[in-house]
Amino acid sequence: MPAPRSIVIVKLSAIGDVIHGIPVAVALKRAFPRATIGWAVEGRAADVLAGHPAVDHLFRLPRGWSRSPGAVWRLRRDLRAFRPDVTIDLQGLLKSALAAWLSGAPMRIAPAPPEGRERSWLLATHRVTPSATHVIDRNTDLLAPLGISAAAQTFDMPRWPVSRQRIERWFTDEGLAAAPVLVNPGAGWPSKLWPEERFAAVARGLAAGHGMPVVVTWAGPGERAAAERIVAAAGSAARLAPPTTLQDLGELCRRARLMISSDTGPLHLAAAVGTPCVGLFGPVPAARNGPYGAGHAVVEPPAALRPAWPDRKTDTRSMAGIDAEAVLAAATALVSRAAAA
Repeated sequence: MPAPRSIVIVKLSAIGDVIHGIPVAVALKRAFPRATIGWAVEGRAADVLAGHPAVDHLFRLPRGWSRSPGAVWRLRRDLRAFRPDVTIDLQGLLKSALAAWLSGAPMRIAPAPPEGRERSWLLATHRVTPSATHVIDRNTDLLAPLGISAAAQTFDMPRWPVSRQRIERWFTDEGLAAAPVLVNPGAGWPSKLWPEERFAAVARGLAAGHGMPVVVTWAGPGERAAAERIVAAAGSAARLAPPTTLQDLGELCRRARLMISSDTGPLHLAAAVGTPCVGLFGPVPAARNGPYGAGHAVVEPPAALRPAWPDRKTDTRSMAGIDAEAVLAAATALVSRAAAA
């Protein structure tokens, strides 16, 4: 087909998954610089896309939109007004396929089964079987019908000036001059949570052995309570992060020397803005979901502790198999490497 005039990416959630789709937008904008690129996204995950140079328009959708006839009609109206030539369904679910189909785009690209689930591929005109291992490379595999191959996987994340000012003010108020290590104890699945006492032990080790300030990040009341317990257990080695929006967190990550986290949105946001990361990966292999790019480290348990794929959201044994000493060693090695560079 001729170079598309407008393209809609459909990646509705979650935060980390949306971040994993950003290199697709960057590759499309580089391949078709005159094309207008839209993105259909749910909830607060849209905030990581706001201001991105490769995304010209956001179709912000409320949670549960697919069960609301009014929301479905409004999305159809807005997408039809955008007049996309192409949609790319990175989600591979029935509701994401519905959004792509509602657009009326003559070319609708989606993952083939089993990557595409819930018979979502039936609404696509072009079905692609990804061949790569990492989820970001698998996403960009979907660009093959547009003649884009071996795309440079970059994030090109925007700056958020208001959030940067807010974070700078917090650094000043806290008297925090050195770049901190961020510790993020939250996760979307119970199986991805690492024991709080081990986060506290890593914080004490970084402070005692290397004099590094540690900041514990959180989102929502439950995570705040966990972060407060880690700070209390770490003593003077750690402090609590302020309340943050996603854009605030992105700017906080830019000020940090390191992020330590399991497989969750804040880890992938840190990697996207260029912060070195230590990723803790239990139920899902790091080869598939690890922090993308050079300059990161991952710590995984023995392979025997990794759960069967259907149990990956509930089986907690794999994360319990990661010890604090291994995480501290990985963090120290990354910091030392950066200092040497």
